[in-house]
Amino acid sequence: MNIPLETLLDQVQERGRYTLRQEAAHATEIVLDVLGAHLVGDDRGDLARLLPKQCGPLLTAGEPASEPLTPRGFIEAVAASGHGDFAEARRAVTAVLGIVAETADDALLRRILTQLPPGHAGLFGRMEPI
Repeated sequence: MNIPLETLLDQVQERGRYTLRQEAAHATEIVLDVLGAHLVGDDRGDLARLLPKQCGPLLTAGEPASEPLTPRGFIEAVAASGHGDFAEARRAVTAVLGIVAETADDALLRRILTQLPPGHAGLFGRMEPI
């Protein structure tokens, strides 16, 4: 069952310390778009089903990335997509991906992390898998 959009945005707003709901929505949109470009197969759809239905296309409709991103590259991609400087983008990434990690079960989160280069677990607020 997916979480309601209002709940997701409330969580992003709180975790990211955003003053406005629109800031949380913008952060969510950009981070999920970048994440979706780096996931393939059923994992994208499985994650989309857990998030609000409005978030599904952000994960599944975009073009796949041409090459994997380092964790720093992931944050830089968010910044380049219009979410401010590196520090602001990192705040957005850790807020949104932290909630993704809490929403997904351990098996799905493990599958997502195996699709990303080493080091991404920290962006999700997790330790690297062994």
